[in-house]
Amino acid sequence: MATYVVLVNFTDQGIRNIKDFPKTVDTVKEMARATGVTLKDRYWTLGTYDLVAIWEAPDDATMAAHLLSVGQRGNVRTQTLRAFSQPEMTEIVAKIT
Repeated sequence: MATYVVLVNFTDQGIRNIKDFPKTVDTVKEMARATGVTLKDRYWTLGTYDLVAIWEAPDDATMAAHLLSVGQRGNVRTQTLRAFSQPEMTEIVAKIT
């Protein structure tokens, strides 16, 4: 499974609906589960981003489709970073010629 760090900002609509956000997260987790994507952890943050979430997905296309579905709801905008574990990075570095 690939790991993704997703940086989240609320939209104006998301802020207006902030009281519903914990329920929205549960809904998004269920949407993800149906496509093989898993929310590993999430942190509400202060500063540039409102939330940081750690996701796992089988591949980039599956993750992209999931985040497009989330974005379509209109409550958040995201920036996504593909993350590599230590073993994955060791394997990548071993391929350097």
